[in-house]
Amino acid sequence: MSILRICLLSAGILLTEVTPVVYAADADTLNTVLAARSDEDKARDGARQPLETLNFFQVKPGMTIAEALPGGGWYTRILANYLGPQGTLYGVNYPDSLWALLSYASPEFIAKRIASTKDFAAKVATFTDNGITAEGFTFDTVPTRVEGTVDRVLLIRALHNLNRFQPEAGTRAQALAATHAMLKNDGLVGVVQHRAPASADEEWASGSRGYLSQPAVIAMFEEAGFALIAQSEINANPMDQPSGEDSVWRLAPSLRSNIDDEQSEAMAAIGESDRMTLLFSKSSE
Repeated sequence: MSILRICLLSAGILLTEVTPVVYAADADTLNTVLAARSDEDKARDGARQPLETLNFFQVKPGMTIAEALPGGGWYTRILANYLGPQGTLYGVNYPDSLWALLSYASPEFIAKRIASTKDFAAKVATFTDNGITAEGFTFDTVPTRVEGTVDRVLLIRALHNLNRFQPEAGTRAQALAATHAMLKNDGLVGVVQHRAPASADEEWASGSRGYLSQPAVIAMFEEAGFALIAQSEINANPMDQPSGEDSVWRLAPSLRSNIDDEQSEAMAAIGESDRMTLLFSKSSE
């Protein structure tokens, strides 16, 4: 049993639900960072719960954090300012080869995604001038010097494509192996992922619709050498009840479905997806 797991149990904290404020390392700093963001970024806080989520993941200033699939930078803007000048932030993208597997990916889209990896540090520099160390790489190009140095790996809405292309390209197994290698021995992995209904079958919940089964996610991490130490409902949305041909991209912020105005309003009223929030340690030993 891990030291962290023993501490949680001895403190009387249930492993199925952890009150986020228990681990707030610097709530004042995080609240200041969150308050300083744009109104556009703040508008999504109700669906994404950044204060509660980062507290739950026990993210502290000065840490070394690997953020998977940083994308447009919504969480990157928070992390870069919160970690501060003593912190390090890695932006970890999919392997370059994965982008071409997406049916909608144009050559321009692929080129832009590949370029975003090497441009990560420059992008972070536009979010803060606090001197934080930043670097971008992919799951299959993790520098050897990074291995064993990372405090937290954050996989926020980043697992579905890794799982979707596991059968043909081994993407999930490779990414989780890289995650395991990056982490310090006492490092943790924080997961936020679109959650499939319990009634969904394995094929529907493979990731092609954006959703994954929560038990399946836990199982894939345990198989990769991690142990579940806590889970939370802070990012849950019971209004999201997908079925049939539904995909997560029918909802905000994408609203990509070919639907009429009335249906679009209905999707907007649901909000963002129902999401699992899980915390794993590097080893169950």
